[in-house]
Amino acid sequence: MEARIIHQIQIPKNPIRRFSRPPFDFPRFIRASSSTSQDPKSYRGPKPSKNLVADFVSRNDDSVRSLPIYVGGASLLAVLFNRAVSGIAPVADASSSQSRADLLALGLAVTNLLTGLVWLSIRPKSITPVQPEGVECKVVESDLPASIVSELLWAWVSLKAATCCKSLVIVYNGICLIQIGMVAESPQDKKAIIVNTDKLMQGSVYQGVMKSKAQSYLANLSLYPGRSELPFLPANTQAVILQPLGDKGIAVIGGNTIRGFTSSDQAWISSIGEKLDATLGRYFIDVA
Repeated sequence: MEARIIHQIQIPKNPIRRFSRPPFDFPRFIRASSSTSQDPKSYRGPKPSKNLVADFVSRNDDSVRSLPIYVGGASLLAVLFNRAVSGIAPVADASSSQSRADLLALGLAVTNLLTGLVWLSIRPKSITPVQPEGVECKVVESDLPASIVSELLWAWVSLKAATCCKSLVIVYNGICLIQIGMVAESPQDKKAIIVNTDKLMQGSVYQGVMKSKAQSYLANLSLYPGRSELPFLPANTQAVILQPLGDKGIAVIGGNTIRGFTSSDQAWISSIGEKLDATLGRYFIDVA
């Protein structure tokens, strides 16, 4: 009898499992506070630290540079006034401690005066972009397919929009694929100076970049003797990046600002160079 009763018991396929409710009721929605909220107390994240001294100096540059002159002048007048009213002889006496102290104070006052004059005469040169002296140019190799031309133009538009680039020349496999942007103007016919690829590839600048296979950044072009090997760039080009494209080409990027290409710009240009090298390498392999 007992065995029969046990046989008739049916176990459900999907038994209902009841679990105890967690002790904490977590919220279903999470609100993210924005730093642009109207309430200034809504942002509770870290705030940038401020250097009060540096901010004050930057706002009052002229006054801070003149401060040593005022301090030195006031110190000099104070020493002379003290010398006059103290009843000490005007002639300095080496045996007198007061005279020795006055001489030391005079030396410090004169030092402050000279420091102020130096600070006023020597100022950091402000670096401002210049307008390239030349003509607009857009020369593209006629035998290139539309896809390659589109990628070259993409590189130019990207560099021009994101950096101080004003001139771009890409030479690959002994051919100038594109010369675009501002270029030097010929004094004879007032036309753009086209890149002479043979002369460029024989120069020390090109050879050095291809030998090192590393990006070369000429932050102040006027200080480098290799400037004469880039006659196609505007005369007042301020900075140049020479980016190798594998072992078959180079990209010459001219800027209008001294030290205008940042470290992030250089890294990004290297990535663009690798992409162009991969695309152009496949194209020239297929053509061959």
